[in-house]
Amino acid sequence: MAEMIKKCPECGGINLFANKEKGEVICKDCGLVVEDKMVDFTQEWREFDDDGAEKRRRTGAPMTYTQYDQGLGTEVGQKADLYKLGGKVKNKFFRLRKWQYRISTAIERNLKLALAELKRVSSYLKLPKSVEEEAARIYTQAVQRGLVRGRSMESVVAGSLYAACRRHEVPRTLDELSEASGIEKKEVGRTYRFVTRELGITILPSNPADYIARFASSLKLSAETQSKAVEILEKAQKAELTSGRGPTGIAAAALYVSALIHGEKRTQREVADVAGVTEVTIRNRYKELLDKLDLEKDIKKVKKKKRK
Repeated sequence: MAEMIKKCPECGGINLFANKEKGEVICKDCGLVVEDKMVDFTQEWREFDDDGAEKRRRTGAPMTYTQYDQGLGTEVGQKADLYKLGGKVKNKFFRLRKWQYRISTAIERNLKLALAELKRVSSYLKLPKSVEEEAARIYTQAVQRGLVRGRSMESVVAGSLYAACRRHEVPRTLDELSEASGIEKKEVGRTYRFVTRELGITILPSNPADYIARFASSLKLSAETQSKAVEILEKAQKAELTSGRGPTGIAAAALYVSALIHGEKRTQREVADVAGVTEVTIRNRYKELLDKLDLEKDIKKVKKKKRK
């Protein structure tokens, strides 16, 4: 409400000051309290150490799908703490822990195991927390809809992670998901398509330019080569050379051409190994780029300079 006031009703001045501590808006020219109903967002208590702050705080950690109970559940003691207790009390708490596990639902038990696997694969691939959270949410929905039945837990975890990577435009290939999870590439792709279709998740086609930075870093190419590769991809998209072709293959070919133009020659085998595609794919995409975008002139110029 204070933000709506533009000028002082007394003197017409616009030099207003918002005092958040007192919840007032004051005119600096005449001193009039223009508004005194402003909400004070600061806490009403002060903290001097961590212990005092912990006691006064009224909220816990935020909700997260990366925990089976979304971080809202309680647990009957930690094992390390329970072993410090005396005989009868210790046995009592261990019985309570056992019954807590027994009364948990099948979905909760499944999520406990699956989310631990999801965190492991995510850590292996060095994925950001936002992708991990999205993947956990997708997997939780899949379990609640009964989509995990008849499929291995690991394959659904890998499919959920790949879907989350695609949604957040984090460049990871099916080969990388397959290597990290230990599931065949075809199975990961099949599960990914099934889960996204059943949950109604729309995923846009992957942008080849997203892979350039990673591939260039692995091949130790310069920033100029990266920029030129992105430029080649933009031209290829306008010429409709990217539609119907794998994003990793076309990105690797663009990087290969750019490296040739800048005199940083890399073999097709090296580029193919980094991109996770075959040499034949690189060769085919390379020929298409040269023919359609007329890049052969640029490569010939580099060769002439070297001869001189």
